[in-house]
Amino acid sequence: MSEDKKPDYVVYDEETGTYNAALLPYSSGVAAPKITTPDITSWKQTNINKVNHEIKSQFDQLKAEYDAMVKKFEDNQLVYGAKFSFEPIVGETYHLYLGKDGIHFLSVIAPAECNWDFVGTYRLSSEKLWEQI
Repeated sequence: MSEDKKPDYVVYDEETGTYNAALLPYSSGVAAPKITTPDITSWKQTNINKVNHEIKSQFDQLKAEYDAMVKKFEDNQLVYGAKFSFEPIVGETYHLYLGKDGIHFLSVIAPAECNWDFVGTYRLSSEKLWEQI
């Protein structure tokens, strides 16, 4: 065996010319326990499920808000597109009907007081948006 060559079980740093087994962050002896990486599969899966649930909850909330906004838009299109010959007052309740000619019209007459085809009851908000009630 050569003078320069050390056995495999001896930890020798050739750059510094010292034995540095005690300075290593891991065990270097032959009888040392095997170095294994921890199994984090279950940790990943658990957290993936949590994150997916959170994202789905946020998506469902956004979808509900979007659906409400689309409904509000469609209601406003319907009522503003209806026929009426008066200026609606903010906060008052109005009823939307479908006429025999297929055109919607707005009225102050309640559905119980007439026999027209009732569509819905709406109130004009201070933002000039029609809200179905």
